[in-house]
Order: sequence, then structure tokens, then C-alpha cells
Amino acid sequence: MNDLCTDIGFQSIFHYGEQLCGDHVDIVEQNENSTVVVLADGLGSGVKASILSTLTSKIISTMMAEGLSLEDCVETIAATLPVCSVRGVAYSTFTIIHIVENEHAEIIQYDNPHIIVLRDFVNYDYPRTEMLIGGKKIYKSYITLEENDIFIAMSDGCPHAGIGLAFNFGWKREDIISFMETIAPVGYTAKTIATILTDECNKLYDYKPGDDATACVVRVRRREPMNILFGPPSDRNDCDRMMSLFFSKHGKHIICGGTTSTIAASYLGKPLKPHIDFIDKDVPPTAEIEGVDLVTEGVITINKVLTYAKDYLTDNKLYEHWSCSRDGASLICRLLFEEATDINFYVGRAINPAHQNPDLPINFSIKMNLVEELSKCLRQMGKRIKVSYF
Repeated sequence: MNDLCTDIGFQSIFHYGEQLCGDHVDIVEQNENSTVVVLADGLGSGVKASILSTLTSKIISTMMAEGLSLEDCVETIAATLPVCSVRGVAYSTFTIIHIVENEHAEIIQYDNPHIIVLRDFVNYDYPRTEMLIGGKKIYKSYITLEENDIFIAMSDGCPHAGIGLAFNFGWKREDIISFMETIAPVGYTAKTIATILTDECNKLYDYKPGDDATACVVRVRRREPMNILFGPPSDRNDCDRMMSLFFSKHGKHIICGGTTSTIAASYLGKPLKPHIDFIDKDVPPTAEIEGVDLVTEGVITINKVLTYAKDYLTDNKLYEHWSCSRDGASLICRLLFEEATDINFYVGRAINPAHQNPDLPINFSIKMNLVEELSKCLRQMGKRIKVSYF
């Protein structure tokens, strides 16, 4: 077994004037190292397209997650989906990326734009085998994964961007490839790459998309552990045990909370050096301890991180702020969202006397809820999460 993993992210823009997206992405984990990703594009836009694409992606991803072969899944869905009598095309097209044991990818493509694969940050012309399944022309590919491989699946709203506006015949596939080759070496997450692509499509549509456009990106990378310590233990006698477990773990170390950082500094025998500058008026300043990668305030900072996490999973509009700011919450976001793949939380259950002030909107349950909600968001990002309480 290798130590590769996949970072998966997607983003959509809706047909102008529609409240629902006619594209749908489904991601189902078969086990820790095998994942099924389905991008379906319903015919037209609006409610009907949304229902068709959702049904298509759910049926395919569920069948594959239960172990059915690609051929059986495709044959079932191809036989199930009707063909529009007016346009002569299927009511829903789809792309399937099946990551198996983080070692290879099986790709099935039906009437969607062909997946772009970047290897060593340049276009990789992968083999495609044409098949007829259920009377429909299907393309199948088998690719052995390598570190830094990037798979970019799209609905046809992406290459159609700019028709009659920026371009006579849309944003051609080779133009999209050139655009993505300039983005790939920067090291963006899959979600950010997908967001950049759909933002460019939106711009080419003059911000009035003539079709739903969805980009789904799978990025192959090495596993990167991260450790975060939040709050002192409920039993003071557990301080050394908690610190010992925390600092023995491989990967970067983040400490959140004033009392917690004081305990950590004492354990390490190093001075705690607080900063006094407010880089962001809503986030308390950070601090430094030799041997610790990042030291921040506790509840207020983590609450801000949670706000960014929820946005990251939806519109990703706040990316421009936390991706370049130097406040504590932004620094945590870059470490957890972009760098980490496996995150270990060490959470102390001690009740902070300062939080018992009835004039403060902070209490013990809020602190625990923050950890639970942030863990949930990080899992949705595809991170492996382990939470240990003390």
C-alpha cells in the first residue's frame, strides 16, 4: 500500500435565472482508499435537469459503492435513461472516476467533455477505449496514479463558456488545458482549482451563464498529518500525558488557547512569546513557542475557522481572505484545509473560569460543539479525523 491519497473538490455555477443546478456531483467512499466520484449533467437546466442529474449520480455511485462492476452500472443507467425525442440526446450524461486503493483510477465517460489529466503539471494524453454499452458510446480508461496527478471533470457548460461573447465557438478544451496548466503548479487544493475554473467560466459568460457549469477536481497527493491541541485537560494530573501524546505525533503542531499554550510552554521548557498586533480586528493575536508550528487564542479563533470551513464547503467566497491573511484563524485554515490530510484533535474538557461570566456568549458546550462541527466540516473535505478528549 502506498501513502498516496486523493483531494476531491467541486464547484458549480447555475444557468442564469435558475435557482437549482442541472449538474450534480456525488462522492461515495467504498473504504479508506477507494472512492467513487460521479459528475452527472441533466438535459437543459432548472428543476428537471437537477432531478435527472441527481438520480443519475445517486444510482451510479450507490451501485458502484455496493461493488457492482463499472459495466453493470453503466449498462443499467444507460438502459434506464431515455433519449430526448426532440434533440436526440440522452436526458443525462455522466463521468465516473473510480479511485481504487489510491493506486489506479478507472474512468468512464458518457457524452460529457473528456476529463483533463495533468501529470507533472502538463496535459497527459491518457488512453481511451471506446465501448458500446446498452447501445450508447462509452469511453473507458485505466490510469495508474502518480503523485501530483490532477483529474479535471467538467459538464459541457465549461467548454461552452463565452459562445457569442468572448469566443465564437466557446472555450475550447485545448484552451482550458492551457489555462489549467498555469494554475496547477501553484499547489491549490482541488476545491480551489474547481472554483478558479468555474469563476473563469462565469467571467466568460459575462456573469450570466447560458448553461450550468460544473468542475470536479481530483488531486493525488501524499498524506500529511496535522495535530491540534485545544483546551487544557479536565484533570490537571493529565497535563503531562496529554502533552506527551500530542508532541509525540508526527506532523505539524497547532496549539489553541491561552491556558493551553502556557501548559505546553511549561512542558517544553520554552518561553511563551505573545504577539500584540491585531492583524484582523475579529481575531485575537497569535503567539510563539519554540518547537510549535502555530500558537493561537482558543474559542474565538476556532469559531472563525469554522465560519471559513462552512464557506469553503459551499461558495468558497472567503478564500481570498484566509488564503493570504496572517491572522491566527487564516493560518489555521491554510494548515488544515490545504496542507493536512490526517488531523488529530487533542481536546481538553477543563471548564475555563473566564467563560463562566454570564456576560460572555461562551460556555463549555459551545466549545465542544465547535470541535464537533469543525471535525464534521473537515471530514466533508475528505480529511481523516481523530478526536481524543482529556
